[in-house]
Amino acid sequence: MADTYWTRLDSPVGTLLLTAAADGALTSLSVPGQKGGRSVEEGWRCDPGPFRAAADQLGAYFAGELTVFRLPLAAHGTVFRQRVWAALDEVPYGSTVTYGEIATRIGASRAAVRAVGGAIGANPLLIVRPCHRVIGADGSLTGYAGGLDRKVLLLTLEGALHG
Repeated sequence: MADTYWTRLDSPVGTLLLTAAADGALTSLSVPGQKGGRSVEEGWRCDPGPFRAAADQLGAYFAGELTVFRLPLAAHGTVFRQRVWAALDEVPYGSTVTYGEIATRIGASRAAVRAVGGAIGANPLLIVRPCHRVIGADGSLTGYAGGLDRKVLLLTLEGALHG
């Protein structure tokens, strides 16, 4: 990826790895040990400059002071994944939805729930694109690429779970 910038930020869920395009739009946010998470590649530029707004907003989020991220995002994925990720962006802070509800929101059939789950699992922008707010139809805290312990922490922080 030409002109990819990266930085690391400390957070309550571990050291975050953020990547951005030359225009400053976030392309990924990964947590340590994340399934499918990014790692720094040769040729990327380590520069905290493009991430000032993200650092400020993530700090405010973890402090319980921010409920909506306002950051330019530029995650790459199929048209289907983009639709699923856009639906994730609409899930309000402090609430949860099921995979089936996401499928309905994008006009997909009930049979597409597995594909919706795959698109959610492939979300490259953990935390800022709230895939942690998606739960199983029975209310269970099903898979999260960042680990269920982090999902519990995030949902508890948002008041969606009472620990």
